[in-house]
Parts: sequence; structure tokens; C-alpha cells
Amino acid sequence: MRRRLRGEKGATVIEAAIITPFLMLLTFSIVDFASMFYVYLALENGASQATRYGVTGNTMDEPSNPGTALSGADSIKLAMRNATPTITLPDSAFSFNHMAVGGNTWLPGVGGPGEIDKFTVTYTWDLLTPVLRPFFPNGQIQFSVDSAMKNEARFQ
Repeated sequence: MRRRLRGEKGATVIEAAIITPFLMLLTFSIVDFASMFYVYLALENGASQATRYGVTGNTMDEPSNPGTALSGADSIKLAMRNATPTITLPDSAFSFNHMAVGGNTWLPGVGGPGEIDKFTVTYTWDLLTPVLRPFFPNGQIQFSVDSAMKNEARFQ
């Protein structure tokens, strides 16, 4: 009996059974944090691309109806969506503010030529790892990116 208790047969299996859940948790946590980092960087890049487009004052054609021009705000939304194809951004994720020439407060909506426009995109990401979800409200993290630009007149 004593010899069986001191035997080392099966010790590796028991050690693996103890360590494997921790390694899996660590691996999936790394994947979850990498996904969050990707979403944030994608939103930042999309905001940058949409701002670059918005500065020109140009508008895009409606994708479902070529030849019909979108508004400035809808063109910025479309530029943002084109720059972030792996993220689904509803219209409710966007908000627009503007500052009049010589003003010092943000007003709601998109401004005209010469004014400063700011748009904000708010996106909610659901965490993948169930173990990490309790550390975030409702198992989600909310990202918010914004960008400001001078609204130039359309280049002709």
C-alpha cells in the first residue's frame, strides 16, 4: 500500500488536469484583450479615414442608388463604415456636433462650410470569455472615438 501511495505513475496526468484550465483561461483572455485592442484600433483608423473624407466637403453616392448624393453626415458615416468593414456600426452609433465660426461651444448637428465639425462614434463590444465578463458591466465594454475637422467648402 505504501509503495502505491509513493508511486509517481499518473502524476503527470493530474498535474495536466490542474494546470490546463488555467492555461485555457490565460489563452482566451489574451484573445479577448487582443480583440478589444483590434476593435479600438479599427475605430480609431475609421474615424481618421472618415475625417480625411469629411474635410474635403465632398459627398458620396448612395450605394443602393448610384447617382443620388448622400448628405455630408451620411457620407462621413459611409466612409467610416468602409474603413471598418469588420465592425457593424448602426446609425445610432454616430453623433455630430459643430462649432460656428468664432464660436466656443459645440452645437448639435452638422455645420456648414468654414465651421468645425466633430463626430463621435460609440461602439459596444461583447466580451468572448465568460470568465472575464463579470469584470465588465453587462459583459461589455464601450468604446468611443471622436474626431474634429474644419468643414471646407466642396472643391470644384
